Amino acid sequence: MADPVSLQDEPDYIDRFLNLLRNSLEQNTFVKLVLGKYRGPESGLKRILVRMLTVKGQPCLSLIYCYKTKEVTKNVAVATGVEMIRDRLGDPFRSAHCFSLTEDVQMEFSRKGKCTLSCSDASYSAVPSDKHDRDKERLLDPDCPFLTALGITNENHLVIPSKSRKWKQINKFLEIFQHAFASSRISNTNDVHVVDFGSGKGYLTFAVHEFLRNSLDVQAQVTGIELREDLVRLCNEVAKTLAIDNLCFHQGDVSSYAPEAIHIMIALHACDTATDHAIHMGIRAGAEIIMCAPCCHKQIREQLCSPEILEPMLNFGLHLGQEAEMVTDSVRALLLEAHGYTTQILEFVSLEHTSKNKMLLAVKHATTVDREDLLAKIDKIKTFYGIHEHCLETLLRTSEQKLEPNRSPGDNDALTSWSMML
Repeated sequence: MADPVSLQDEPDYIDRFLNLLRNSLEQNTFVKLVLGKYRGPESGLKRILVRMLTVKGQPCLSLIYCYKTKEVTKNVAVATGVEMIRDRLGDPFRSAHCFSLTEDVQMEFSRKGKCTLSCSDASYSAVPSDKHDRDKERLLDPDCPFLTALGITNENHLVIPSKSRKWKQINKFLEIFQHAFASSRISNTNDVHVVDFGSGKGYLTFAVHEFLRNSLDVQAQVTGIELREDLVRLCNEVAKTLAIDNLCFHQGDVSSYAPEAIHIMIALHACDTATDHAIHMGIRAGAEIIMCAPCCHKQIREQLCSPEILEPMLNFGLHLGQEAEMVTDSVRALLLEAHGYTTQILEFVSLEHTSKNKMLLAVKHATTVDREDLLAKIDKIKTFYGIHEHCLETLLRTSEQKLEPNRSPGDNDALTSWSMML
């Protein structure tokens, strides 16, 4: 870093600073500008960050007003932006720092208005991207033919505006799926069977198949299970038309379809106890990864007896519903942990995209757990809320009683007793 060069005797220090700014903008060496040491009346405003953008093919300056708890962005024409910066130098901002590829220029104002302008060696060696709507790195290529066939993208492989939320959901799901797969015991396995219950129109089913086979080079067999015959027919036709191997769809649900093997079990938005049946199936099949997005929690809500101290809160229907969700899914998570899974309850997608945004993610691990302690915790929760039955607990207890004495509850060969377990 070069020693600062004082230019305070320059009579036109503001003009000089602005000329240096304009030159860096014209020569495409501008990196950013920061206005700081705010001394104005606006509450919470701390600084303004200025950067160069290209919006709809036109260059502009983006002024980001940084408050204590929020940020407000204003995109303006370059000339307008420079004038806005001029009007704020000294009053109300007593500091201005312009970064470019050639030099860093800093201007400071004292309380009495005295200015010091200094130059030093450049801190940056490259100009940041000026693209405004730059694409977030995605795990799924929008050029994938199935996205067009299912109506997510158009013929030019651009996401259809009305499907933008679905596109975000697909990519968020793959992000979670990728981390779960990488941490699982099957991450180095080449032969993986995935079953997606309630596959609907097949968005996630096709996406998982694409990600496993073409991104991870895993020879996966992916099966979608859906009750609605028209959607099953549609998805199979798309898979056939696009010549996608090892991807198929069957009509049925979690209570009627008996797979040969499951390494990864997916069940999104299975209503009420259907989620319990799906988790039960995953556990009994010895699935390495279980991914569920629960929907509705009627069974537990109808049983909840509000402890006296909570009655003022749970008299509100909304709070009672949220409490039922929390209790139901917490017991599910503890039961999964008791059966050898590392379990998370996480946000699937933002609430702005869907109200059904919770996911139960369970990954099988090799370590032993204190099962009795976990089951005791479940009993305490049930006692506290006056719950007499949790569907998943009942399913697991019943099926384990039917297992042969020498068979471990997690053995994969439990699938041979599939008809008994449901």
